[in-house]
Amino acid sequence: MNLADHRIVLTGAGRDFGRALAHHFAELGAELFLTARTLEAAERTRAEIHARGYEEVHAFACDLSDPASVRAFAKALGERTDRVDVLVNNGARWLEGPDLLSASDEDVIDTLASAGTGTILVTKNLLPLLLASDRPDVVTIVSACGVPGAQHPTAHEAYFAAKHAQRGFTEALSRRLRPRGVRVVSLYPPDFNSGRDPLSPQWDTTPRGAHDPLAAQSVIDCITFAIGQPRDCYINAFHFEGMHRDTSDHSA
Repeated sequence: MNLADHRIVLTGAGRDFGRALAHHFAELGAELFLTARTLEAAERTRAEIHARGYEEVHAFACDLSDPASVRAFAKALGERTDRVDVLVNNGARWLEGPDLLSASDEDVIDTLASAGTGTILVTKNLLPLLLASDRPDVVTIVSACGVPGAQHPTAHEAYFAAKHAQRGFTEALSRRLRPRGVRVVSLYPPDFNSGRDPLSPQWDTTPRGAHDPLAAQSVIDCITFAIGQPRDCYINAFHFEGMHRDTSDHSA
């Protein structure tokens, strides 16, 4: 697949799955606008991609838990491009805890703000740029924790709440934006090894058999497939059935 004429915004690009996704999109030729909570984190990923010979990569700070930071990013982005073809809402905070009392009030607020409010505000502020594209896609990495009735042995209640907020938002957004030509795609992966290094030799040898845990590469392939389809093909969601659970690694 060739994404040479695509302009892609990716949140949470400073580490783990977002970093891997950034490298993948760069290999496909896309122009990338990377964000992370700190500018330094986004610039590290940009520098890695530049070192591989891909030049069309830009770095921004965007703290998803801070509305002012989201607005500042959207303003800076609008000064660099007149359209966005794909927005990938990947950034979100993971929160672990055995019960409700195990997390501080600040942790709860930050978790809900980064995944819930942050996803909504980034999409809202970038919507004019998306509508300026003739092929706009909004992709959100939700999590199996956003599926009604889902269980997870270590996720805190606030994480479940944040992911359910993303699900409710993307479902409503899909209904509202479909008539305007915007495809809204949500992914609900179980735990997967989101921290695998895309630059390591082991990346290309990751086991991906029928009885292996879900690989980050497979989630990336689903995203690439969805945005690469003709505009009459509207893939609303990807739901995954996991074979194993590894509680040391987590999706978005």
